[in-house]
Amino acid sequence: MSKPTIDTAALGEKILRVIKTIYDPEIPVDIYELGLIYDVFVNEDFEVKILMTLTTPNCPVAETLPLEVEEKVKSINEVKDAEVEITFDPPWSQELMSEEAKLELGML
Repeated sequence: MSKPTIDTAALGEKILRVIKTIYDPEIPVDIYELGLIYDVFVNEDFEVKILMTLTTPNCPVAETLPLEVEEKVKSINEVKDAEVEITFDPPWSQELMSEEAKLELGML
């Protein structure tokens, strides 16, 4: 019996919509627009791996933010499992922020 086919692009969009509801508590911009999400992988078993960073290694939400991302992505029906991997390579910098985030923070 073959696995049901799923539109991974559509699932990717759903994942991004969920990620865009998560905000850095110190900055009024979502973590996607801040440039904290480096990559999102979805395999054929609908397991998601998210490569993300934090604004600093001693970020006050270093423990809770990756968990929040994992939990919210796992809440999507099609997603079987989600894992967040934190990396500081490359380190986050303001250049990673979207134009929207820079505008929101008065940097443009």
